[in-house]
Amino acid sequence: MFAEEDGLRGDPRLQAISEALRIVPHFPKPGIMFQDITTLLLDHKAFKGTVEIFVDRYRDMDISVVAGVEARGFLFGPSVALAIGAKFVPLRKPKKLPGEVISEDYELEYGTDRLEMHVGAVHPGERALVIDDFVATGGTLSAAIRLLKRVGAEVVECACVVGLPEVEGQSRLNGTPLYILVGPQLRERPC
Repeated sequence: MFAEEDGLRGDPRLQAISEALRIVPHFPKPGIMFQDITTLLLDHKAFKGTVEIFVDRYRDMDISVVAGVEARGFLFGPSVALAIGAKFVPLRKPKKLPGEVISEDYELEYGTDRLEMHVGAVHPGERALVIDDFVATGGTLSAAIRLLKRVGAEVVECACVVGLPEVEGQSRLNGTPLYILVGPQLRERPC
């Protein structure tokens, strides 16, 4: 569901978020139209609005774990976790976490990858939110959901700053709700 469909239609924060994004054509490979959130981070009001919207949504959902997907989920997840009184758990690329990990492979629109999580970071029965910057195919979010469910967590929702209106991956999320703030940018803009 898009934030506009959840009572935020006309919210100036959504417009600021949308305007702060940029598209980078042919990155990381030809044919990919990369939705860059680094320009959002340069705009403190848009960045703050992004975090505020997520906090407002999740504050009263009894979430105990905010799982951020490497790397851009790390930019939003800790702030949301602190504000709602949850712990932050990083879901990392292979060989980035010390100690014992569990992992899940997944497919991207431009290849394959793997997510890893520390063993013992999340416990059975904990309520989790997965957060990332962008969703297209849903492969990354699906891997995150599988990791959390393997250890007995309940994945309450996945949250992304940007998502395609026809998110192909929604079916890959096996019924886990998806909350998206804005649709993708279609124009290039300088940093």
